[in-house]
Amino acid sequence: MIGQRKIYGFEKLDVYNDARQYVKQIYLLTELFPDKERFGLCSQIQRASVSIVSNIAEGTSRASDKEKERFIEIAYGSLLETYCQLQIANDLNYIKQEQLLEIRLQIDKIANKLSALKRSYSQRHTTH
Repeated sequence: MIGQRKIYGFEKLDVYNDARQYVKQIYLLTELFPDKERFGLCSQIQRASVSIVSNIAEGTSRASDKEKERFIEIAYGSLLETYCQLQIANDLNYIKQEQLLEIRLQIDKIANKLSALKRSYSQRHTTH
């Protein structure tokens, strides 16, 4: 099977792919932060954004739907953490209000998809 590779379940999820694009957006946005924030707010936002996709990927590997739900909850928490941090970045004039509003649309989209994924896991484990 040269040239073909296995596709993991999480790679097929729209929410995973949206979250990957979000991470890219975060990295591009935080490049504009002042140098003094490289190891502060910038690093914190980047780590939280990577946590979103990491927890989606890790959660799909879990055996039980209850465990999968928990990792999606963690991903959701990390998503909201990035939003909080971006609000702070806006308060400090590191990003403009328009940038915050634009990225908020991505956050809402990902949040809705994470909620739907969690609901699907929840429904499966309550019916079994």
